[in-house]
Amino acid sequence: MAKYPIFLELSGRRVVVVGGGAVAVRKAQALLAAGARLVVVAERIDNMPTALCRNKNAELIKSKYSKDYLAEAVLAIAATNNHKLNRQIYKDCQELEVLCNVVDEPELCDFFVPAVVKRGDLQIAVGTEGHCPAYAGHIRKKLEEIFTEKHGQFLAELETLRKQIIEGVSEPSDRKVLLGELADDKSFEYFVENGPAQWRTFAEELISRFPLVVE
Repeated sequence: MAKYPIFLELSGRRVVVVGGGAVAVRKAQALLAAGARLVVVAERIDNMPTALCRNKNAELIKSKYSKDYLAEAVLAIAATNNHKLNRQIYKDCQELEVLCNVVDEPELCDFFVPAVVKRGDLQIAVGTEGHCPAYAGHIRKKLEEIFTEKHGQFLAELETLRKQIIEGVSEPSDRKVLLGELADDKSFEYFVENGPAQWRTFAEELISRFPLVVE
């Protein structure tokens, strides 16, 4: 069955990672980067990087797994090398209605973590429904060659102009047309060739052709 792709807001929300190995570390770091309030539960936490241990949003618990650690969590990731324990974590999550991902066991996943290309606020996620993460990684590498930091910078400029257009251009249909023109390939190429300052001038000239809000 097809999955519903979303970008989830995790800022300040409790998430739990069970496991202390290299995979658990990668998952923990990604969740912290997303602003989550992280709880890591592992019998050994020796592999946890110093930066992660000192992060104020991370709580490291050196302990055997207990269902109690899942309380009030939005999601959990089971990254242990114990299949029986991973199944128990998944079962507990189902009972508590906590979204769960068991690493490398797609049949025990409520969600899959995609391969991601990130350029500033631009994120491109690639998923394979858990069938072959290696192929998602391969596609990501190809996309990384196509989408550069310039795309992220372009998005930041578009964000500023979008706010201006929403507030200043009176007709919704005009706003849609204008934003479409500013976001297209021709506009991006102008941005790359001439730089942000000249592109803003180009954008302002384009905006001026449309009826503006009269105060």
